[in-house]
Amino acid sequence: MPRHGWIQDPRTSETKRFHADEKSWGHDPRVFVDSGRPVPGEAPLLKTRVHLRRETAELLWQELLRVGWRTCIPQWGADVDI
Repeated sequence: MPRHGWIQDPRTSETKRFHADEKSWGHDPRVFVDSGRPVPGEAPLLKTRVHLRRETAELLWQELLRVGWRTCIPQWGADVDI
């Protein structure tokens, strides 16, 4: 899993954005995982944000790939908050 990445379920368009928490990276690396769904022509439907240890985020990324999710291009702007 890269420090920043996007992954999407091709069946439902459910999308997760993984991005490093830069403030914690030096001493206790953590990753924010935002979940949502892009809505064409509208703001995305953002549902949740979790703050995970880097190791847990990597396991989640790998499991999503294993069950059929695919990496994708960014689905919403980095400035969109949950």
